[in-house]
Amino acid sequence: MVAGYGAGKSEALIVRALKLKIENWHQNVAFYEPTYDLVRLIAFPRFCDQLERWGVNYNLNRNDNEISFPGTHGKIIFRTMDRPERIVGFEVADSLVDELDTLKTDKAREVWNKIIGRNRQKKDGVNTVAVGTTPEGFRFVYDRWKRDPAPGYELIHASTWSNAANLPAGYIENLQHSYPSALLSAYLDGEFVNLTAGSVYPEFDRQANSTDATIEAGEPLHIGMDFNVANMAATINVMRDGQPMALNELTEIRDTPQIIEIIKQRFKGHHITVYPDQSGRSRKSVNASVSDLSLLREAGFSVWEASSNPAVKDRVLAMNQQIEKRALLINPDTCAQLCMSLEQQAYDKNGEPDKASGFDHLNDAAGYFIHARYPVQSRRVQVSKLAGF
Repeated sequence: MVAGYGAGKSEALIVRALKLKIENWHQNVAFYEPTYDLVRLIAFPRFCDQLERWGVNYNLNRNDNEISFPGTHGKIIFRTMDRPERIVGFEVADSLVDELDTLKTDKAREVWNKIIGRNRQKKDGVNTVAVGTTPEGFRFVYDRWKRDPAPGYELIHASTWSNAANLPAGYIENLQHSYPSALLSAYLDGEFVNLTAGSVYPEFDRQANSTDATIEAGEPLHIGMDFNVANMAATINVMRDGQPMALNELTEIRDTPQIIEIIKQRFKGHHITVYPDQSGRSRKSVNASVSDLSLLREAGFSVWEASSNPAVKDRVLAMNQQIEKRALLINPDTCAQLCMSLEQQAYDKNGEPDKASGFDHLNDAAGYFIHARYPVQSRRVQVSKLAGF
């Protein structure tokens, strides 16, 4: 099942898993998520909720990541796809796979081969594997189910509209406002679209997103910063009446001490807030005992910190939302490299923003600032603790 956000993919997989289990009580069923966080935050609560609504007795073993059923031998076994080599040591009759297409093609292929290898427990009828995923370009799911499907491989498309009655008010409208038009076919209509070519920021227009504004004396500065060995990059931004403006840039800087010195010299008298690549929390600069973020704080800068970098897709979407609304304005004279990077960065063959061309550094730096202050708010998941757990 290839479908848009909110189309009911996960619900369909869970109902299918429980239906197969009830039909074959003594066989095992496997349920796969991309990570164990999703097993615990999404799969466990939703399986338990469904079983309780159906009045089915069960035991949840969080340590072994299993659900068992009194009086039967069969279990629902939960595993993840982040470590394919760990999909070993068990046999099942049926498998369900959530968001397979979020994996890169080669890894998805390896995971798929491991999963079907586990699907060998004998049962009455045909053993099955089902996948529910959003389309992520022309990756493994497209190759296996659309381009050249083998006998027995069936494809169901569904759009977010098909499940509108079960979605919160305004959900679809928020998707339409948050996603660039080029991606709505994938994330709203559930269709395979070409993410491996074209611009990462297709709506950027150096005229429509242009400003001739410059930095004013004493104005607070918001600096997005990307760490790279001998090639650090930063965008110098201001916020006027809530609107972000990129008014200067730094490129090809050797290391963190050098970029600190440049900022202090060029922007003396300004309060500086840095929105850094969060890998700088552990990344070491000149002093092997001091992280890059520590160096920024010691320089007197305010540092916006998070537990990890935002997902690349979320950062790109936040940038595209501000660009498409013409909310993000850029001075093309003082940010010439940023304008060129936004115009020329393309997707690579894996559907990821290309890093080989060098256009990613300033775009990433700008994205860290924009995502921190103007994140996309449309995709929210609320998980409630079930009674007794």
